[in-house]
Amino acid sequence: MATTMFFEELVKCQGGKEEMDIEFGRSSFYKEDSIYLKVDGKSLVMDRATAKKFVEAASGVGHYFGFID
Repeated sequence: MATTMFFEELVKCQGGKEEMDIEFGRSSFYKEDSIYLKVDGKSLVMDRATAKKFVEAASGVGHYFGFID
C-alpha cells in the first residue's frame, strides 16, 4: 500500500488522563486513492464519499475555531 502521511501524533486529552495514537493521510491501496485513518493501531481506508464528509467536517471545525481561513 502506497501512502503519504499528513499527520502522526500521540494526542493527549486536555484532562491529561487519556491519549490516542493517531495517523492519517492518503492511501492508494484500493482502485481509488482516498484517506486512510489509523487510531491506536487499528486502520482503515475510507470510501470517497466518507472521505469527503470527513474533510468537510474537519474544515468546518477548523473554520469555527479560526484555525484556517
